[in-house]
Amino acid sequence: MPPASPFTLRSATPDDVPLILECIRGLAEYERLPHEVVATEELLRESLFGARPAAEVVLAHEGDEPAGFALFFHNYSTFLGRPGLYLEDLFVFPRFRGRGLGRLLLAHLATLAVQRGCGRFEWAVLDWNVDAIGFYEALGAKAMSDWTVYRLTGDALQRLAAEG
Repeated sequence: MPPASPFTLRSATPDDVPLILECIRGLAEYERLPHEVVATEELLRESLFGARPAAEVVLAHEGDEPAGFALFFHNYSTFLGRPGLYLEDLFVFPRFRGRGLGRLLLAHLATLAVQRGCGRFEWAVLDWNVDAIGFYEALGAKAMSDWTVYRLTGDALQRLAAEG
């Protein structure tokens, strides 16, 4: 049996939106992409807790101190005929790294995926993040090297949408 964790996990509420945004900004700094964060508290409140929540958030604390978060949503596999769970973001504040919190968050999401009948649990990692890649591979995760992610944003997204 693993030792008791000093961390507690809980589902986020609308009152947690400022902390969620702080975690997003912290992750963006770590990923060298702070200039790409345009999320606001208002946008997060609507997209996470509005009429059609697009994602869920699990927050981690040590005592009363925020330690990290995971933001995830469901996708779907036509090949499996089942939903999947997609981890969009996982962030642990620097002072809590190396203490098992990342693994605890991933294990929590894996448990949710199994409980919800998901056929897979997926996420993306930047190719330069060798520490994260090693960590994920040690868990048994496999890189999907045959797949390339494509993305439409900004003007390209607007142009294609105009055709519809």
